[in-house]
Amino acid sequence: MALPELKQTATEARLATMEFPNAGCTRAAREAAVARVRKMGLPDRRDEYWKYTRPDTLVQPVAPEAAVFEHDEAMMFSTFDRLKIVFVDGIFDPEVSDDLSLEGVEIDRLEDICCTDIHWAKDLYGVLEERGQSPVQRPLAALNTAFAADGVAIHVTGKPSKPISLIYVHKDTASDATLHHVVRVETGAEVTILENGPAASRFNKCMEIDIADGGKLHHIRAQGRDHERRAVTHMFARLGTESVFKSFTLTVNGVLTRNECVIELTGDDAVAHVAGACVGDGDFLHDDTVFVTHDAVNCESRQVFKKVLRNGATGVFQGKILVKAGAQKTDGYQISQSLLLDDDSQFLAKPELEIYADDVACSHGSTSGAIDETALFYLRSRGVPHSEAIDLLTLAFLAEAVEEIEDDALAEDIVARLEAWLKRRS
Repeated sequence: MALPELKQTATEARLATMEFPNAGCTRAAREAAVARVRKMGLPDRRDEYWKYTRPDTLVQPVAPEAAVFEHDEAMMFSTFDRLKIVFVDGIFDPEVSDDLSLEGVEIDRLEDICCTDIHWAKDLYGVLEERGQSPVQRPLAALNTAFAADGVAIHVTGKPSKPISLIYVHKDTASDATLHHVVRVETGAEVTILENGPAASRFNKCMEIDIADGGKLHHIRAQGRDHERRAVTHMFARLGTESVFKSFTLTVNGVLTRNECVIELTGDDAVAHVAGACVGDGDFLHDDTVFVTHDAVNCESRQVFKKVLRNGATGVFQGKILVKAGAQKTDGYQISQSLLLDDDSQFLAKPELEIYADDVACSHGSTSGAIDETALFYLRSRGVPHSEAIDLLTLAFLAEAVEEIEDDALAEDIVARLEAWLKRRS
């Protein structure tokens, strides 16, 4: 069916501004992705999965400008021993990055892959993104696959001694960055990937993750504290037998953030946890859109999302668990909750279950409410100042999401940063 004229015009206008990179072994995947974009069209508010979030500034030809946030605090994860890979306005910066050598892992730049005809990432680049286009179309992910200018391919064959840290630095007020990462975790291997930083005025990032039987990937991401960024991110993960994928995202501030996560459990006894904690203030919209497919026996998935909103901020959660026929003994859990600190903020939720197996334990719930007045009175009656009491209750509310982080030291770092941000009120 032909695209509506307005959507087709908007799509072609955006494509006209994009520069097709030196493609190398990714050329076929990129050309197929361009065809997908033209067939689907870029999103607008008429699309079911965008009805709560205006995609206008994400698809317009020129990125809106965003002031560079002047950090007066240490960067996230700075106290941890990690392999640092730094991107400035979406371009790899070797001067401030570490050497990409680390035992148990092979790391290559996307630019280097595109200069070759043979590379392991050729069989993965764009593959999981394309699989993730059904049953829900994700045209901004396809746009990323087609035109990503930089990124890394991470091949994990062992158990690296330290995390891999992807750091995104924003310096240009008009930057428009598109990054694509590919991660392959081999059988029995295990790795932790950290992400942090605003990246650009407008940021489109895609990460494709393929975890073989018995492999494990821990992913912790921090987005904030810059005020004016716009970002859309995508994670596509495929899990083999007895594999583990755990992802946590902390988001603070920003005009518009949409994080999409598409997970396929294709091997028996796989485990997938995805969680998020969000603190929004004022002109702020944060959208978590998650789709988990159970296509194997005795698998477990958890979705835990908590949002704290004030001064007219908006939170969105769209989460679905699809249990295919034959995926018996599935354990699927989904919870999305918001804490509204005033009457002007709002939380829009769309939880879904679709089940075609009869031996499952699946549940979902979504709630929205204000600070517990009884708990607030208890703290105030014991001499805790009002603002500090609010912060304590806020941290308690976010705790279930933060507890999804398996590494205690990283979890403590996230909590400490949250405490500092809440006290600053900015």
